[in-house]
Amino acid sequence: MSEQGAVINAQEAELEGPGRHYIQELPILILFPHNRCNCRCLMCDIWKVREMREITSKDMEPHLESLRALKVRWIVFSGGEPLLHSDLRSLAHMIRSEGIRLTLLSAGLLLEKQADIVAEWMDDIIISIDGPAEVHDAIRDVPLAFERLARGICRVRRARPEMPVHGRCTVQKRNFRHLRDTVRVAREVGLNSISFLAADIASEAFNRPLGWPAERLAAVTLDETDVEGLDREIEALIANCRSEIEAGFISESPEKLRRIVGHFRAVLGQVQPTAPRCNAPWVSAVMEADGTVRPCFFHQPIGNVGRASLAGILNSNAALEFRRRLDVANNSICQRCVCSLYLDRDAEGNCDQGAHV
Repeated sequence: MSEQGAVINAQEAELEGPGRHYIQELPILILFPHNRCNCRCLMCDIWKVREMREITSKDMEPHLESLRALKVRWIVFSGGEPLLHSDLRSLAHMIRSEGIRLTLLSAGLLLEKQADIVAEWMDDIIISIDGPAEVHDAIRDVPLAFERLARGICRVRRARPEMPVHGRCTVQKRNFRHLRDTVRVAREVGLNSISFLAADIASEAFNRPLGWPAERLAAVTLDETDVEGLDREIEALIANCRSEIEAGFISESPEKLRRIVGHFRAVLGQVQPTAPRCNAPWVSAVMEADGTVRPCFFHQPIGNVGRASLAGILNSNAALEFRRRLDVANNSICQRCVCSLYLDRDAEGNCDQGAHV
């Protein structure tokens, strides 16, 4: 059966069963072109991966039918560091030739070297930025990481001045006092916006299949005194940077910024964890460099494209059962999620491509 046939069967089945759990269209696919990283970040263990894997254009070719059948509109290169890929140009060319929007998530260390490829083939970039230079370099554990990032942005701007380049800051123990400074340096390096999210410390994602020992957790999460300091910094950020929030330079609303404090309070047991609004498993999927498919970054795999098609995996019995059973509000993984996605659709079924991924 073709991929299109699989989707048609799903549409027919909708008449007989809980059709909202069938994936008829997949607006967003998170794709890991490469599984390794060239940073040694405190809040992530991907850099410990030793066996290199990547998705080449040849690997991706058999899945184009699935992309078409599922009407994928937006692919986000994540990972790992996508810019470590041996031939990112070919992979990006294949995807863009399908009329699919392409976003690059990157630590930025190789951005200067690969600026021409990025400027030509990416629609936009999201750069990880963890604070002013000294703080950023310490968290990334790479000398001159901030300088390399800034040079890369400048090089991309020379190649394509209108290129949207956004920043994302992961809030944790080493930088929670520097959020206003992060907004300042984000402007200085020419970013179009900056977003903030709490560090993930509860899941098995980011190459942590067994979780973290207590000493690693203590290096990233916040204690009671730290949380009070974060609360003050967030309130100062809201008060002092209101114009940046209103203009959209800071992506989060005051309510969402305050959720970061709530996340760390929940880790300490001060408040009950609360799941964010999210429909990621119904509108997106994650494909890792080894072909593993997940409903989002944090939940368990539902298949592998080495053994079945993407369309087939997403509408397999296991995937359908997962979505039927998933109660986002009460699921313990969802309640501790730091990077949710909620995609609105208008009356014509179009997706809001400003969704936070």
